[in-house]
Amino acid sequence: MYANISLPVSMVQLENLNLPHIYVYPTLIITTLLYMVTMFCNMMVLLAIARCKELHQPMFILLFNLPISDMIGTTAFLPQLLWSIVTQYRSIPYTACITQAFLIHMYGTGNLLILSIMAYDRYIAICFPLRYNEIMSPLTLVKMILLVWIVTISVIATMFLLHRQYEICRTNIVDFYCNNPSLLKIMCGETTVSSYYGLMVIILIQGVPLAIMMYTYAQILYVCIMTNNADARQKAIQTCSSHLVVYLFLQFVATFTILSHRFNTVSADLQKIMGMLIFLIPPLLNPIVYGLYTGEIRNALLRIIKKRSISV
Repeated sequence: MYANISLPVSMVQLENLNLPHIYVYPTLIITTLLYMVTMFCNMMVLLAIARCKELHQPMFILLFNLPISDMIGTTAFLPQLLWSIVTQYRSIPYTACITQAFLIHMYGTGNLLILSIMAYDRYIAICFPLRYNEIMSPLTLVKMILLVWIVTISVIATMFLLHRQYEICRTNIVDFYCNNPSLLKIMCGETTVSSYYGLMVIILIQGVPLAIMMYTYAQILYVCIMTNNADARQKAIQTCSSHLVVYLFLQFVATFTILSHRFNTVSADLQKIMGMLIFLIPPLLNPIVYGLYTGEIRNALLRIIKKRSISV
C-alpha cells in the first residue's frame, strides 16, 4: 500500500498515552519526582567517585561510566514523556525522534558493555588477587573504557546511518518513544539490510556480554566454593550478587523489548510496559545498588556531606 509513496516528513506521531484526565497530574508529579531522584542519585555516585581519592581504583573508575550511561538513557526518555503528559501532544520532530532513538540505544548498549567489563574486573579481583594491580593497570582501564564507548557509539551510529537510504511513508510510531524497530516500521521499501544489521547487533551486544558474565561468574562461584575463608566468600558473593541482579534485569527487559518488535504474538500493552521499565528501573536501581549498598561509596558520600555541613 505504501511501497511507492514517500513523504517529506518533519514530524512523527508517538503512541497516545491515553491517560484519563484524573490521572494526568498524579502521573506528572510521580514521573517528575522519579526523574529528579534518578538524576540526583546518579550524580551523587559520580561526585563520590570523582572527589574521593580512595575510590580512584579500577572497580570504581569502571563504575563511574554506569551513571553517565544511565543519565543519558533516562534523559532521552523521561523529559519528552513529561512534556507529553503536560501537553497531551504526542508529535515530535523527526530529527528529535532520531536523536532520542540514538541516545536510547546508546544507553542500552553502553550499560550492557559496562556491566560486562565490571564483571571482568570482579573476576580478576577474586580469582587472581595477587595479579590484580598488574592486570588492571591504568593503561588497561583506559583501553577498556575507550573500547566500550567507541564500540557503543560506532555500532549505534552505523545503525542509524543506514536509515538515510530509506524514504518515510508513515508518520505513526508504534511506541511511547522512538527506537530503531519502530522507526523501521515507518520506512518505505525493503529494509532487509537494516533489519539484518539490527539482528547482528542484538546477537553481538546481547551475546558477548552474556558470555563474559557466564564465564566470569562461573569462575567466581568456583573460587567462592573452594575458598576456606568464610569472610572472603561472603564479601565476594555479596558484591557479585548485586551486580548480577542488575545485569540480569537489564538483559531480560532489553531482550524481551527488542524481540517483541520482531514477533507479533506479544501483547502490545506488555511490550510498551516492558519497554518503559528499562528506562525507569535500572537508572534508579544502579546508584542504589552501587551507591547506598556499597560501603566505600556510602562512606565517601557521608564524608562529603559532613564536610559541606561543617563548612556551612
